[in-house]
Amino acid sequence: MQARKKYVLLGLCMCCWLLLYYWGGLQERLLGLITHKRGEVARPWPSWLDRDLLPGYADQAELQNDGGSGDSPRQRRQSWAGIYKDSRCRMDTCFDFARCQGQSGFRVYIYPPEKGERVSESYHKILTSVVESRYYTSDPREACLFVLGIDTLDRDQLSTQFVPNVDERIRGYPLWNDGRNHVIFNLYSGTWPNYTEDLGFNVGQAILAKASLNTEHFRPGFDISIPLFSKEHPQKGGERGWLVRNTVPPRRKYLLMFKGKRYLTGIGSDTRNALHHIHNGKDIVSLTTCRHGKDWEKHKDTRCDHDNQEYERFDYQELLHNSTFCLVPRGRRLGSFRFLESLQAACIPVLLSNGWELPFSDVIQWNQAVIEGDERLLLQVPSTVRAVGIDRVLALRQRTQMLWEAYFSSVDKIVLTTLEIIKDRVYSHISRNKFMWNALPGGLLVLPEYSTHLAHYPFYYLNLGISPGQEFTAVIHATSPLVSQSQPIMKLLQVVSKSKYCSQIIILWNSEKPPPHRSKWPPMPVPLIITDGRRKVSIQTSSRFLPHAAIETEAVLSLDEDTVLLTSEIDFAFHVWRSFPERIVGYPPRSHFWDPVKKAWGYTSKWTNEYSIVLTGAAFYHRYYHHLFSHYLPSSLRVLVDRTSNCEDILMNFLVSSVTNLPPIKVAQRKQYKEMPTLQGTKTAPWVNPEHFTQRQECVSTFASWFGYMPLVHSQFRLDPVLFKDHVSVLRKRYKDLERV
Repeated sequence: MQARKKYVLLGLCMCCWLLLYYWGGLQERLLGLITHKRGEVARPWPSWLDRDLLPGYADQAELQNDGGSGDSPRQRRQSWAGIYKDSRCRMDTCFDFARCQGQSGFRVYIYPPEKGERVSESYHKILTSVVESRYYTSDPREACLFVLGIDTLDRDQLSTQFVPNVDERIRGYPLWNDGRNHVIFNLYSGTWPNYTEDLGFNVGQAILAKASLNTEHFRPGFDISIPLFSKEHPQKGGERGWLVRNTVPPRRKYLLMFKGKRYLTGIGSDTRNALHHIHNGKDIVSLTTCRHGKDWEKHKDTRCDHDNQEYERFDYQELLHNSTFCLVPRGRRLGSFRFLESLQAACIPVLLSNGWELPFSDVIQWNQAVIEGDERLLLQVPSTVRAVGIDRVLALRQRTQMLWEAYFSSVDKIVLTTLEIIKDRVYSHISRNKFMWNALPGGLLVLPEYSTHLAHYPFYYLNLGISPGQEFTAVIHATSPLVSQSQPIMKLLQVVSKSKYCSQIIILWNSEKPPPHRSKWPPMPVPLIITDGRRKVSIQTSSRFLPHAAIETEAVLSLDEDTVLLTSEIDFAFHVWRSFPERIVGYPPRSHFWDPVKKAWGYTSKWTNEYSIVLTGAAFYHRYYHHLFSHYLPSSLRVLVDRTSNCEDILMNFLVSSVTNLPPIKVAQRKQYKEMPTLQGTKTAPWVNPEHFTQRQECVSTFASWFGYMPLVHSQFRLDPVLFKDHVSVLRKRYKDLERV
């Protein structure tokens, strides 16, 4: 009985629902016919833009007229699908992994330019970055990835840099294969007035590295959003961020600022036309000008003259340096030059660009560096930024500096980040995690081939709350044949092996003669490994920094064969290194300087009150730097080192300082050493050669040129043991031997 009642009740409900659906739909159709006959338009539901909801703020036409094409989202999607026919591409469907699995690994090939081919300055920088990277190959058979020689950066048909007939030309490439394993760089797409994402050719299955990418068109895990950068953006290095360390208080003179163009017609005009509503001329400065373009006076509105006058009252650079937050509204396209400018200035970007896929969004956690606003809720922006606490402001500003210097300060870094993201997708089993991309020193300086574990890198110890191991491996660089048991290397072996922290000793044999038998070496309390470092005659010096598999400890003590040290000196330096495992810690200091006459960097070995280099002939550092030296630096620098048999220690200091942005650390040592006579049959010291110092001068300039800036940092800091040189009993001193001559 109860079941019957339930079925009857259910049947009645269904009948009522059908009646409502039928009569409601019929009435709607009748209403549509009536209004169509009368020529009337049905009033839509009121929106938040209605005039009576925002009294006194803006004109209704100003807020509702978007200046766009008026296309519906469906029409825009259909238009985009016609341009990008492979809109569902993913790495597993549109990428040939087999091309990347050979011995060549991840290699990038650039199509040679056609005769008379002209490329823009920005695209030339992109191609140069690829050619100078460690991934470039001139052989297409080795390539995993292909880059077009045709300039595809500016696809605005009204631009003088627009390249026609791209579709026909790329289809003629035998390796095009509908774009598989190709990456296409683009900064500007579409043209006036709609500025769609039309590139004017079918990208097929190619990866799109594009600025101003819309989230609707972005193919996740396949395309890469890159930042919009100007033609003046530096090729290498770039300027450092503007944030001074420990700037307190973190808030600046102005809370929020914007100064830029205002568009009177066309897409993007609605956002910038409304910016004047939040300007108060005090802590919020939002300035726009319509004085740009040839025909601005023909289209100027009633606000133009007043806006232009107010615009001239403030200097853009002064605002940028003295503002806590910077508005980054969309322009004609979703991206804006303001984005990179605010990142560099440590002015927290407040984004007003709905639908923008942020640069390198696959790997960068942008919520730690920017505030994403909504173009439709502009009036809420002031209260939003006022509510951000001081601690949060400081954290956001510090993150802008980390991201700027790691990924955006040069074209080189933008291109390499793009390539590294693709590489991580190809070799996903040895890829970087999000922490590596979003923590210092940045993903470009973390090579996952070395390890995918954070604890294996020297710069993550502090974040993980761990300390490096309590043992070290001594690597002695030997170039002289063993002719006597009284050679300095014999005494050095005894001194090093006495350290309780020494795990093993590796002799890297680089003499012209073969290494002597193990019986010729003295007995050791620790394992002694003789590694034949001899290769070609022209490749000797940099073999010292090869990632030797025999090194089992995190700490490496690099030594020249003629180094004179005490065991206590080694023990103290190792204790210091364990407190600063990301830096070089050692004894002999050197320095660099800028020569204003020659307009070049110089090198000096004079003892002064500051230093920037610690020679690796007697220094501790982390073994990861062996891997970075061999696999991160270009072969051209290593060839220079090998050809001159010089400067490898300077190059290692450049590398480590570029990672840490910090100087090396000099520790206490005895001030006088006895001059050891040169034995017959042994090599003379390299600094005896008069060309040695000249070569080192040239090396400093060459290295600075490749890095694009001077990474070396001066320091006046030296670490001595407690009670060192103090007038107390020697028995109370732990490292008393350091004070003996």
